[in-house]
Amino acid sequence: MIDVGGTNLKVCVTGRKEALKIPSGPKMSAAGMVKAVKKAVAGWDFDVVSIGYPGAVVDGAPTVEPRNLARGWVGFDYRKAFGRPVRIVNDAAMQALGSFRRGRMLFLGLGTGLGSAFVVDGMVDPLELAHLPYRKGRTYEDYAGLRGLQRLGRRRWTKHVVRIAALLKFGLQADEVVLGGGQTKKLAAIPDDLRVGANANAIVGGYRLWEGVGEPAARAPRKSRP
Repeated sequence: MIDVGGTNLKVCVTGRKEALKIPSGPKMSAAGMVKAVKKAVAGWDFDVVSIGYPGAVVDGAPTVEPRNLARGWVGFDYRKAFGRPVRIVNDAAMQALGSFRRGRMLFLGLGTGLGSAFVVDGMVDPLELAHLPYRKGRTYEDYAGLRGLQRLGRRRWTKHVVRIAALLKFGLQADEVVLGGGQTKKLAAIPDDLRVGANANAIVGGYRLWEGVGEPAARAPRKSRP
């Protein structure tokens, strides 16, 4: 399982309790990711690969180059590079799948940017909400992503994260909102109706891409839409 982020890659395999972290950043291409991962997991046994990709995915392949990484991700042959079957979904969708419990769940990933996905009874749909307008000519990501945290400070940033979660929960008629991603540890106090998901849920979601999610619905996730 590989969770591709703008700052780090998280890599894990069945049987390990904790993921490895590998620095990524604006110079990392898909080929560079594969090289770094294969070096880090030398000696590990694995049969298949799940990749959570920070961008739009259609028919199991990235369709847009990531904003916070180098180019070279679209059109890359991941199966050939790893020598194993590969399934790729949007990174927020993978963590959402691992965070799902029941009903209608909206997932917001607070990382370098802002990821989003919606899960209904075990069926996951990636969303692209980050760059929609929010306020003062800025987007949701400008307020809830890392740039917002750096510009606003922890308390004001948290206030906007909570406000954005409430707006989107109402608009999508979700039963609950789950917050995930590396920036969740920097949240100030949040209301009880927001659930913070563990970063390890991305690992669970990567496994569920191959194993199904079990009850209430053992279904593979829908294909991403641009």
